[in-house]
Amino acid sequence: MQQDSTSRDTRIALDLALTVRHDGHGGVADDLADLAGLGAWVRAHPGTVPDAERYRADEQDLAAVRAVRAAARALFARAVRPGEPSPADAARLLPVPEALRCLNQAAARTPTVPVLDWADAGPVLRREPAEDRADLAAVLAHAVIGFLAGPDRPRLRACHAPRCVRYFLKEHPRQEWCKPSCGNRARVARHHERHRRTA
Repeated sequence: MQQDSTSRDTRIALDLALTVRHDGHGGVADDLADLAGLGAWVRAHPGTVPDAERYRADEQDLAAVRAVRAAARALFARAVRPGEPSPADAARLLPVPEALRCLNQAAARTPTVPVLDWADAGPVLRREPAEDRADLAAVLAHAVIGFLAGPDRPRLRACHAPRCVRYFLKEHPRQEWCKPSCGNRARVARHHERHRRTA
């Protein structure tokens, strides 16, 4: 559960990473496996892009968003150190330099326009995002960067329940898992392991 004080970047970055999850049957599910999944995710996050309810992705958008997600998950695994990433996720992670390059390249695709303001001290030039169709991968890359460079990052944890690949924000000192069902699964696994060793 996330606190109300979490930033928009934090919520979007975590929600993007959580599109890879345990499927409940010992495998991993991918909510962004196809265009329909990406469209459903964008509609479920209406503030992500303008006119999210009418957003239509193409294969290039899907590939770019999945690349940003892979980079985010690799950098999340790095951010939880000295803790370890989820054992179920560790083999899939991009190398950190590749993840950084991917994320920064996606963020750089944000189209900007020069905007001139005239304050008492004189003219000031700044750059703002262009109003036309937003590049979803760039928007998501900006959110991931904002989260990783922001105040919520120190609370990021990887869930270590068997087969879980989720990340979460630690809300209280004793929180160890992303959700109660993962805590139950971890306790059952420890119980079985203790009994196996004594048998």
